[in-house]
Amino acid sequence: MTKELKIRTPIVCVLGHVDHGKTSLLDKIRGSSVVNTEQGAITQHIGATIVPIEAIRKMSGAMEKAPINVPGLLFIDTPGHHAFTTLRARGGALADMAILVVDLNEGFQPQTIEAVQILRNYKTPFVIAATKLDRTGGWRVYPEEGFVASFSNQNERVKQHVETKIYELVGRFSDMEFSADRFDRVRDFARNLAIVPLSAHTGEGIADLLLVMIGLAQRYLEQELALKVDGPGCGTVLEVKEERGLGITLDVILYDGTLSVGDEIAIASKEGVIITKVRSLLKPRPMKEILVEDRFERVKRVVAATGIKVSAPGLEEVVAGSPLRAIRGDRKEIIELIRREMETIDVNLSPEGIVIKADTIGALEALCKELASKEIPVRRAEVGPVSRHDIIDTEAVKEELYKVILSFNTPVLPDALELKKDPSYEKLKHFEGRVIYRLIDEYCEWSEELQRSRQQQKFEKIVMPAKVTVLPNNVFRQSNPAVVGVRILAGTLRTNVELCLMDGKKVGHLKTIQLRRESIPEAIAGQEVAISIEGATVGRQVNVSDDLYVDIPERHVKVLEKELLSHLPIPTQTILEEFTKMRRKENPFWGK
Repeated sequence: MTKELKIRTPIVCVLGHVDHGKTSLLDKIRGSSVVNTEQGAITQHIGATIVPIEAIRKMSGAMEKAPINVPGLLFIDTPGHHAFTTLRARGGALADMAILVVDLNEGFQPQTIEAVQILRNYKTPFVIAATKLDRTGGWRVYPEEGFVASFSNQNERVKQHVETKIYELVGRFSDMEFSADRFDRVRDFARNLAIVPLSAHTGEGIADLLLVMIGLAQRYLEQELALKVDGPGCGTVLEVKEERGLGITLDVILYDGTLSVGDEIAIASKEGVIITKVRSLLKPRPMKEILVEDRFERVKRVVAATGIKVSAPGLEEVVAGSPLRAIRGDRKEIIELIRREMETIDVNLSPEGIVIKADTIGALEALCKELASKEIPVRRAEVGPVSRHDIIDTEAVKEELYKVILSFNTPVLPDALELKKDPSYEKLKHFEGRVIYRLIDEYCEWSEELQRSRQQQKFEKIVMPAKVTVLPNNVFRQSNPAVVGVRILAGTLRTNVELCLMDGKKVGHLKTIQLRRESIPEAIAGQEVAISIEGATVGRQVNVSDDLYVDIPERHVKVLEKELLSHLPIPTQTILEEFTKMRRKENPFWGK
């Protein structure tokens, strides 16, 4: 018998900057979708909210007669990057689509940029919800109205303000190499991002957002949404949590097939893949009773796509983000499949680099991709807490830039915490955080400061190029030592260097530099100073109007040319070139 093919409900994640209204938007979608008829009623599931197509049709009045295959939209209730990066399927993001929430008035914020980068990395189609439309000064509210109708009733000043804010968003997306426009002006949704201005408070524009999402799913995701309703259940663990009266349970997003009570399931734990049996499947009741045990309704069977709470023995060590598979057929094959999925992290590891730890594989991938975009190498990338082994292993790294652990949303084990306090581990750097971009920014700032400090130290140790000219009427002493006035033509002149003429002949040792009778350690281009030269006599080794070069040791020239050249000003580079050219006349391989 041929397996029945159906189109499942698209899974939608909501991302955006904190306080831009992600939760309010989800709450409004839930509230607006409740209708009197049972058929169109919203269904609240574990970790997810299903908004059926009937509810969307009734809300908008549009699409009443349009043929639609998509049964509705399944919103992940935990808004934010954490849910998005935790939910994975077959090595990629589980979410079929996303809503990027941006406050219309505040515009792009750091977490907005992070969210866009995550969506780009996972190649997830998304729509922009430009929230807080009602906060526009002078906005006249038309509750639950579509944006275009509501916008047309506003005065010209308000319209102009809203349009300006939308164009600012368009500009920011353009900076990130995305083409975007207001949803009603978009003709090709495959090439252009749709911006839907809306208010989660008044409901204006909410129906437009849902219609755009349905249109996208209908037109571009039909193949991806095909599922086998009688196939074995496939899902992802969103959260592992303890429920009073039930013990440890899993909040699971089931994205394919069916799952029944009594099914054997395979899931990943901290120790490897475990097999257990579904004891019960739980959905929230419409009303929450006082007793926690009564909050859930037990069901025998669930069909994708949906959110469900799974109760089973031995779930204590299960990892959030783990695949969940109902076992039908070859058990070894399924165990191997889960093991591979947990190990298949889409990152390029380097022989040397930093160590990163995260709470889920998805978060690990997101972190790695952001680090790769900044050309920061990663040596190890693992799910789990920071352990004693991580501390010892990282401390053994010779390069200080990589003697680093970045841990995202994951704890440090007590013995590791104790070891970090040991003075011998003081050079090890550990950056912790719950926001990817902040974590990476902190590392980058520290890394840049360390490199600046190193560069500075290297510059201080290296004899730097400089060229000076001896000024007429400025011979203060002929010899023992010779003291003359000079102008610095280029470079940085420091004390305790040897000076030579353009033909390479030695002049003497520069002992001191004085400016207005005060000794200074160095002089820069344009300054006129007095210098004392040991071993030189004016009229013999040096004359008025001579151009003098700092005589740079051969090994210093190698460092300057190979490591520091790009950091030198152009005039200094020119002086270095003049000096090396002169030296290489006698020996072509000098300083190479």
